[in-house]
Amino acid sequence: AQVKLLAAQLLTQMRKPLNTRREEVKSMLIDTSRKDLVKVANAHDTERRMYFGLDLISHFFSDEDGSIRSKAAEVYILRTYRGYTVDDMDTVESKEVVEKTPAALLHLLWSFSPPGVEGPRKKGYAIILPDINSFDSLKTSWAMPPHAAEIAEIHILVARVPGDKSAMKHEELVKTLAAKIADLISALAPAFDAKKVQVVNVLLAHSGHNPSYLHFQKSSGWKEIQAYRNMRATLPTLIELPQIESEYVLAPLQHGRVFALDLGTSKDKKTEVVFARGASHVSVGTDNFESSVIHDLLTSCDFLERALLNPLLDKKHPQSQVFMHILPPIPGTTERDVKYMRTLFSSAVQRFVADYGPRVLKLRISKLEMKVWVASSPPTPLRLVASGTTGWEAVAFTETLDEAGIPKSWTNVETQEKATVLEMLKPTAETQRGTKRQIARSAGSTYIYDFPMLIRISLTKAWMQYASADKIPSKLVTATELALEGDELVERDQAGNNKIGMVAWLLTLHTPEYPNGREIILIGNDITIKGGSFGTVEDELFDKASKLARAKGIPRIYIACNSGARIGGVEELKSVVQVSWVNKDDPMKGFEYLYISDDEYKKLPAESVQSHAVTVNGETRHVLDAIIGKNLPSTKGGIGVECLQGSGLIAGETSRAYEETFTLSYATGRSVGIGAYLNRLGQRNIQMVKGAMILTGPEPLNKLMGKQIYTSQDQLGGPHIMVPNGVTHELVQNDQDGVEAIVRWLSFVPTTVMALPPMIRSADPVSRKVQFRPTKAAYDPRHMLGGVKVDGSWQGGWCDEGSFHEYMGGWGKTVVVGRGRCGGLPVGIIAVETRSMEKHIPADPQEPTSRDVIELQAGQVWYPDSAYKTAQAIRDFNRGEGLPLVIFANWRGFSGGTRDMFAEVLKYGAMIVDALVDYKHPVTIYIPPNGELRGGAWVVLDPKINEESIEMFADVDARGGILEPAGAAEIVFKKDKQVVEMMHRVDEQLRDLNAKKTSGQDVAAAIQQREKLLLPLYQQVSQEYCDLHDRCPRMKSLGAIREGLHWADSRSYLHWRIRRRVQENSVARRLMRSVTGISYQQATAIVADLVKGVAEAAGKAAEDQAVATWIEEHASEVDARLELERQKATEDEIYRLVSSLPAAKRGELVRDLVGYSRVAGAFAPPART
Repeated sequence: AQVKLLAAQLLTQMRKPLNTRREEVKSMLIDTSRKDLVKVANAHDTERRMYFGLDLISHFFSDEDGSIRSKAAEVYILRTYRGYTVDDMDTVESKEVVEKTPAALLHLLWSFSPPGVEGPRKKGYAIILPDINSFDSLKTSWAMPPHAAEIAEIHILVARVPGDKSAMKHEELVKTLAAKIADLISALAPAFDAKKVQVVNVLLAHSGHNPSYLHFQKSSGWKEIQAYRNMRATLPTLIELPQIESEYVLAPLQHGRVFALDLGTSKDKKTEVVFARGASHVSVGTDNFESSVIHDLLTSCDFLERALLNPLLDKKHPQSQVFMHILPPIPGTTERDVKYMRTLFSSAVQRFVADYGPRVLKLRISKLEMKVWVASSPPTPLRLVASGTTGWEAVAFTETLDEAGIPKSWTNVETQEKATVLEMLKPTAETQRGTKRQIARSAGSTYIYDFPMLIRISLTKAWMQYASADKIPSKLVTATELALEGDELVERDQAGNNKIGMVAWLLTLHTPEYPNGREIILIGNDITIKGGSFGTVEDELFDKASKLARAKGIPRIYIACNSGARIGGVEELKSVVQVSWVNKDDPMKGFEYLYISDDEYKKLPAESVQSHAVTVNGETRHVLDAIIGKNLPSTKGGIGVECLQGSGLIAGETSRAYEETFTLSYATGRSVGIGAYLNRLGQRNIQMVKGAMILTGPEPLNKLMGKQIYTSQDQLGGPHIMVPNGVTHELVQNDQDGVEAIVRWLSFVPTTVMALPPMIRSADPVSRKVQFRPTKAAYDPRHMLGGVKVDGSWQGGWCDEGSFHEYMGGWGKTVVVGRGRCGGLPVGIIAVETRSMEKHIPADPQEPTSRDVIELQAGQVWYPDSAYKTAQAIRDFNRGEGLPLVIFANWRGFSGGTRDMFAEVLKYGAMIVDALVDYKHPVTIYIPPNGELRGGAWVVLDPKINEESIEMFADVDARGGILEPAGAAEIVFKKDKQVVEMMHRVDEQLRDLNAKKTSGQDVAAAIQQREKLLLPLYQQVSQEYCDLHDRCPRMKSLGAIREGLHWADSRSYLHWRIRRRVQENSVARRLMRSVTGISYQQATAIVADLVKGVAEAAGKAAEDQAVATWIEEHASEVDARLELERQKATEDEIYRLVSSLPAAKRGELVRDLVGYSRVAGAFAPPART
């Protein structure tokens, strides 16, 4: 709010005419006493709603009123030296000085010391000249104050300097004046040296333009430092440009009054960095420190974005570093607060990187630094540093200053280790990766070594949604890089110095679900090495890292950005191979063979080529029959069929990994050939909009077709292809979004395949009623799951608010698939789209007559694509994720038309059954209110498919049966025959007419008329009669469903029911793993016996909750029972084996066992007391 207020005031002032603003400042100078000038110079005058700077103050250096002129000069000096200690400000009026410098309008002398420095003050001196022509007179008529033996800094303020309306001409004018002034400064050098002057600053107050600022230093031979031009006098020191210049050669990009952007090139010319450095004089407190840091960083980003347009950066891709110096000491802080300040800075940086991660990547920011002052006495300088190398974790250093206020060493507040200027300025690993980053960006991706950082950013975002900043773990990601050493996978941090195009890590992620950490294997192509292609070594690393994920049972994430299997040739032969022409004078007649001369052949290692020797005109030629390429450097890593072998290796490994652990691929940039197959074999895919998955590129296809057809990779495997065909589960806009999608998906996945899915504390209580109610009219099933705002009021869905996330949304649109939470319990969800959907089949560019096709698909019906999607989702939830599955079943059946039967709807419907048969976790089928489950749709979901896992429920307002009532009535009432019979039995008039007919009266016409009138009504009666057969009570009575539920309470009921089944299933599966040969039924019977007492004590209504919480809270008792059962099974197995031996052998075996027991007991360690 404060920033917005100041910005509004500044804009208001900028909109005022210049003359008005001058009058306001002049009035302020008149009204302010000299003793109050310090307050005016150091504050934003918000009470007067006035903002002014040095540029405006300079207009009064030549004012006719000497008092105004003097005050303006003092304000200028005080404002220039904000942050410094300034005192003894005085106007020099001695006759010796004034008379001997006739051109001067004013002389000022003051004492100052840099921020944080105590001890002897330095002297500063300012002289105001009326115009530029007065400058020449200083060479002959300038007497500096004689009582100031040493003057450290001099300011020459020239009051009236011409300008030009044309910006280009004005710039040329400034250059001319600067050259003239440089000559004058050089001529005055002896006078400066006599006073031991170190710095001379010149201000040129132009008419109609902002002033120009020129900097001259003794250390530069009194030449202008053009890199500092137009920077405020003290700014280079405050933003520490001299220290930067000790290691880098700076080229200005953009300089402002309090901010500077420079392109720095290291002295060895190996590293380029854009330095964005600024100073702030706005006071910041601990209460608004984080917001101020983020504001300053965003401002720096704005400057950096504009700097990218500078021609100096054309075709260069340097990293960026940001430095901000906040000069006012932070009120209320002491030296004991340095660690607290580090925490605040770290939190601010984490929030900044989390919220603006894509911007950080785009601007290639590698380091963020902030210098602040702790309000001790004297103030203590504290440098706060965060870099991508450390995952944006902040480090704090206290500074040791020299007498000039320049840092000479830094001390880490945590470790107390010292750091030098060289160590603080040396390029980070992030900075040195600039070239590789650009290669990756050119491919539409992010450098692979940046992905752990992106994961950290995403985890920070996840934590910020889940907990307050002080609850976020300090270490969110621990990355252990894995590399090949011979045939072994070893831990080795290569820090971007990898030699092969595949990288792997064992990552430990501290997530909200697993704050103590969870492990994953991250594998990725390095697109900067041979286009990320798959050579034999890359395949081997991929294979071993994937096998490690399987062995540990932990998730395996693959970052796909590649060029497919590596292709190449034996480079060493290209320069020595010869051609035998049919007629060497006429090459157009063709050639006979390729060969190598005898001399060159002898230089080749064994098995380089396969050839046979021939002699031609006395020359021995080795005719090439085949190029083998063994033992040659260019074939290291593979060039052909060996790479295809490696591709087969990792294809098989990925298929096995999907079956045994959680696999997820993220396609960024491009995935070609085996790269695309790996994505599909891993099944679960996130695709970036620029991450095409293709089998081959457009150029080879065009050559195959003999004409130009395809122009881009997206035509073959872009999102408009891979999203509608179901290969892509989720589409993202950029790599930061992609990594966030990975982290979100992992939040539903257990630590290992043997563990339970992660429960978390939910802000949405499980006892909440489900407010959105499905209607008989078509509705969006996502509202049923996630909730929706209706007429301004939120109606909650079945899932926890904000937890449902849809996948495969562009494919098989009559089914909705996703993952969500119910009371913090993760579940896989399949629901039914009740509205009609459109299926889009794109035109094929290679077929001229091809056109886009739009097919309409009715709601509540399984089509080939949606049936396949259902089976795919069930398989995904079951394998690796271990999620309990909830199917909101509202299908009228399968589409059985000619086209859909041809499109294999029967096959895909059967796949649903196959997937459910194999499901190892609780499955809940729930027919929602006003929903129905009919015919074949019921068959493929019936609990008898897998009675170990499936339970079915129906809402009290749901229906289930073979046919819908209208269709059933046609059959049950024999096409209205029995409907007519019902009329005659029930309708009184028809009974009377029947009586008359029996008595011989002719009433046939009346009966026919009455039947026609009543038929529509009695058809409705017949349908109602059939509908009564399909209702919940009958389904419950026949055991077709477990229970009839009320929708509003279904969330709470199913949460505890599923939670209990998850716990019981887990115990049963553990028992099956520890006891060989035990069946699932036997295991569940033991579990039922274990919790029998708990269930009986709780009663039927509360037993699910009681059993679930008891198992969760009594792990030791559960473990003890499992161990007891294991021992019993072991005893039974030993007895069975002994019993199978002949009688004579049994005695010998028993004696041996007794002896073994005695020996083992004698050598056993003594029991602990």
